[in-house]
Amino acid sequence: MSQQTTSRVPARLRLTALAALPVLVLTVACGGGDGAGGAPKNDAIASVPETVTATPAAKDTAGPSARPAGKSAFYDAQLAYVRCMRVKGGYQDFPDPKLSGHLDWGKVEEISSRPGQMEAAKGGRNGVCVPELQKVMQAEPARDQQKDYESMLAHAKCMRDNGISRFTNPTMSGGNAQPGGDPNPADPAIDSGSPAYKQAREACKAKLLDGLDGMQ
Repeated sequence: MSQQTTSRVPARLRLTALAALPVLVLTVACGGGDGAGGAPKNDAIASVPETVTATPAAKDTAGPSARPAGKSAFYDAQLAYVRCMRVKGGYQDFPDPKLSGHLDWGKVEEISSRPGQMEAAKGGRNGVCVPELQKVMQAEPARDQQKDYESMLAHAKCMRDNGISRFTNPTMSGGNAQPGGDPNPADPAIDSGSPAYKQAREACKAKLLDGLDGMQ
């Protein structure tokens, strides 16, 4: 099986987008920019019922380590980002967040693979929604890095078992799980747009914990 063709959407597209944020935020603000195309904007987003989380009386939630509202704040931040991407970014079919607050990165990558729409994974054209994306990152609940590592390891093994032989394992660095995938993202050796890759990804997607899709 040949895996030498360069893909249109790199496997680490999401990771690359996150790494680019510190640079983008220095030069853009969400207050400006027009939507792409002339079609009417649709910012309707599915709503979810509010939930109330009980806080143990003995726990001090006023300290600097407290995370306000947990996943609710994360979902709200993601909701604002999606609305910005639809209205200011011009990506009218940008997906709703899941109930967990995470995006469906398979759908985001599908949008990004269209000609001229690579910025859909990077906060929109000219970084118009980068401030909202940064708020999403700040509100995301802390993850268990060991569980993330084990999940990505199982996913990498599954990808190899399904014919993507060069798919590499994740690593741990400084206590943080680092995605595996293409052995050389700068010069891709794996064609993530090939039917074989898509079939393997579909077969292995259940191996990834929520929020890890698009990371490897």
